[in-house]
Amino acid sequence: MKIVADQNMPLAEELFASFGQVLLLPGREITAADLIDADVLLVRSVTQVNRQLLEHSKIKFVGSATIGTDHIDTAYLHSAGIEFAHAPGCNAEAVVQYDLSVMCRLMPDWQSKTVGIVGCGNVGGRLYRRLSDLGVNCRVYDPFLTSDLVADIGSFDQLYSCDIICLHTPITKNTEFPTHHLFDHEVLLKLKPDALLINAGRGAVVDNKALLACLESGSRLQVALDVWESEPQLDLSLMALVTLATPHIAGYSLEGKTNGTQMVFDAFLQSQGKSAQQLQKSEVKCQALGDRASLEEAILLSYDVCEDDLRMRAALADLVTAEAVGLAFDQLRKTYPVRREFSFYSVPSEDENFKRLGFSRPL
Repeated sequence: MKIVADQNMPLAEELFASFGQVLLLPGREITAADLIDADVLLVRSVTQVNRQLLEHSKIKFVGSATIGTDHIDTAYLHSAGIEFAHAPGCNAEAVVQYDLSVMCRLMPDWQSKTVGIVGCGNVGGRLYRRLSDLGVNCRVYDPFLTSDLVADIGSFDQLYSCDIICLHTPITKNTEFPTHHLFDHEVLLKLKPDALLINAGRGAVVDNKALLACLESGSRLQVALDVWESEPQLDLSLMALVTLATPHIAGYSLEGKTNGTQMVFDAFLQSQGKSAQQLQKSEVKCQALGDRASLEEAILLSYDVCEDDLRMRAALADLVTAEAVGLAFDQLRKTYPVRREFSFYSVPSEDENFKRLGFSRPL
């Protein structure tokens, strides 16, 4: 069996090697020629999996170690009899950590603010539960849910009075509730003047050209973008004007990435008629944070989004061509430093809010 995998998919070789040859390739560079004699394809979000890529291959299983599936032509896979699995929720905790780090940096009094959440699925739902547990006032927009499931569900218009808006919806077009360019020029102008807009979902939920025009006109809107239209060749003019810029790494915790691979591997085993197996992991003790750290300090000690912002701006600052920007963007993701989630850190505090966010207690 030949297995082609994105080289940024951790543990792919360790988990799948017993089933055959594992060929690791840059995800954005996987071509139809690479797959002609392959049986299994393992990807992350940068590989477009469709008829053009797979039609002349003998691929029988596609796994994506991601929450989203908008890079996968699932209709084609179904018609071609190709099994598909992905990893919903695998890195939800990491994205929540990202959102909270942004809030701590750009709106330190976030616990007293109103937070709007667009999309209440694996990530948005987890963010909503964490914030609600902390007593933060939340307003949720998700037209597929009801108040029976989410107490704070409401209309889209309620977002205009929110202090912070977090986007966690997939990209959809030609549907009853399309999300492509959901935040267009008209919507952006209606947001509170000093609001904080965080997009760690899908780049095209925000019309990037409209956002650029809005910021160029002197808008006081604070913006944190982890996802961009036309990735990896993003608009450097927009990057220069947003408050925080990161290279699509909100979910790039060690736990999130390994969870994704494990979930895909379990689905693959099931397709082979085998039982799920857990990779043997070495026991690592939690890292202790300061015993006098506030909740905000603990969040930033675990992950400070500003470090990723500085790294990205330094890497892309003097680039001229779109190709060079794209290569640098992908390199930032490929060489992303190890990041751990809240659960890796222990805080010796009796404040229950640390526990509510997932921090560990000292043994």
